[in-house]
Amino acid sequence: MKIKIAPSILSADFACLGEEIKKVESCGADMIHVDVMDGHFVPNITIGPLVVKDIRKATKLPLDVHLMIKQPQKFINAFVAAGSDMLTVHIETISKLKIKNLKLKLKKKGVKLGVSLNPGTALIKIKNMLDLVDFVLVMTVEPGFGGQDFMPEVLPKIKKLRGLFVGDIAVDGGINKKTSRQVIKAGANVLVAGSYIFKSKDYKESITRLKCTV
Repeated sequence: MKIKIAPSILSADFACLGEEIKKVESCGADMIHVDVMDGHFVPNITIGPLVVKDIRKATKLPLDVHLMIKQPQKFINAFVAAGSDMLTVHIETISKLKIKNLKLKLKKKGVKLGVSLNPGTALIKIKNMLDLVDFVLVMTVEPGFGGQDFMPEVLPKIKKLRGLFVGDIAVDGGINKKTSRQVIKAGANVLVAGSYIFKSKDYKESITRLKCTV
């Protein structure tokens, strides 16, 4: 499968966020990953729909909006209206029935739905709903903060998931040149990378290295 790179703006310079986004777009990014945190599901607070709306003006790339929030269904309409192309909800925050209803709503609007699971959440939690989602996001760190170390114990979960799911499998957390090899070998094809890209001196070189992982 094609390797796709999703720079996470959590590690970008928010003083010039529009410029940062345009820069990674010109350097070969495939989508922009937007981490939304509410201070409840995770111990951090980031951004909301208003910022997503402005980000939408800065790029033509798909906006991959990762909702690390409680009761995400209450905010779906606002994030869709803001210009989200992809919305990811955490299985720890939502039921299968709500995901089914959400899928129907988003399909009508042309927005893709993904489900994510934390490192400690068993794959069986999403096994019976894989037919309802467009992609799966596997957390390879505990959600909430950027710059964490990759958790190799999650690799068997990615490998098992690839045996069950033919769509995009994304990974988020501690992704760099070394760990990207590991997750791609396990079956992932979408790499969410924050610090590795935005803290580097050369965004294009960093993105190219991830895309050319063998």
